Amino acid sequence: MMNYLKIAYRNLGRHRRRTFLSALALAMGTALLMFIAAFFQGEMRSSMETTLRLDSGHIQIRDVDYDPDKLSVAWEYLIENPGQVAAQVEALDQVQVATPRLLASGIVSVGDESAGVQIMGVVPSSEANAPYRDGIVSGEFLTAGDREGVVIGYPLAESLGLNVGDQLTLLVNTSEGNVDEQQFTVRGVFTTGTSVYDKGVVFLPLEKAQAFSGAENRASMIFILLKDREQADAVAAAIQGQGYQVKTWSQLNELLVLINDFSNAYIMILNLIVLGVTATVIVNTLLMSVFERTREIGILTAIGMKGRQVIALFLTEAGLLALGGITIGSLAGWALSAYFGKVGFYFGDLGVSGGMLLQDRIYPYLTIDAAINLVVTSFIITLLASLYPARLASRMEPVEALHGAN
Repeated sequence: MMNYLKIAYRNLGRHRRRTFLSALALAMGTALLMFIAAFFQGEMRSSMETTLRLDSGHIQIRDVDYDPDKLSVAWEYLIENPGQVAAQVEALDQVQVATPRLLASGIVSVGDESAGVQIMGVVPSSEANAPYRDGIVSGEFLTAGDREGVVIGYPLAESLGLNVGDQLTLLVNTSEGNVDEQQFTVRGVFTTGTSVYDKGVVFLPLEKAQAFSGAENRASMIFILLKDREQADAVAAAIQGQGYQVKTWSQLNELLVLINDFSNAYIMILNLIVLGVTATVIVNTLLMSVFERTREIGILTAIGMKGRQVIALFLTEAGLLALGGITIGSLAGWALSAYFGKVGFYFGDLGVSGGMLLQDRIYPYLTIDAAINLVVTSFIITLLASLYPARLASRMEPVEALHGAN
């Protein structure tokens, strides 16, 4: 084996520029794919976490007839005594927090400017509000006894020219099908880093939202976060009740789950495409080596080297070429992923699709599995690409090879 390595190393050193360019092409392909994998995984990871903590939670309990697209606060679509239901659910060991929320459609009006929003009544002290409480950029979050305060997102405040302490008029569709309006004071402005969400939601204390909309002691849902989201199906089965529908995060985010499940397949297909192009460079390098070393191959076969040994020699050269290129590419890809994983890419408001929430800034996230899969795939494709030149060299007849070299 050592002899193969020595000969392979010597042969690659004959044309250093060509060897360097071939290794560089493989390194660039590997680095690019590793960074793309990190970017894609970071995007999917961010979308999943953002959607779960801001929108769907891990489990939702709703009235069996409730339609989340309509945001109706009619009594027949709401959960009665939601605080009691939430307390019972929160007593389960797997549950981190369970809190009632009331959702209603409304309009924010400031002077001649207005915007459609989702009014969300929340229990201010609930741990589920951490993304909004921690995201306060000015002012403060709600308190349970506040009857005149609201908290709004930074994009909404910016578009309407609102600051902490300013007044706004909020219109809401009530449980009786009417429209009620009331003036509120902006207590705080928050950002979650997801503009599409922040510009469309206004927070009120739950009791005020219930009184304002006429829902009384009712809520649209019980929003549940678990200690381990993989326990969602088991917890949902334990809290099924008559008149309620219990939805897990996978049921609430079917499109997101589907994309996440197939993300590795997408990345693998992309890897094969890019590495297939890169492999042509390796094939070209080895083919040129075969034609340039026709005499040498003829001499080796004439003195007794078998075809499989010639194949092994060329595969060793390809292996050394792959080792150098993939190592450099992996280090470069890791460095790029680590750097941009901290500073991120700012894309601004990417909108929402199929219930997926995307943050304004995406942070690449390189997983060990993705890195290993890419390294192994790159190495295997390089060796497979080198089989054709290797077999071509092994099939040369000694006499013809020597004759062709003269």
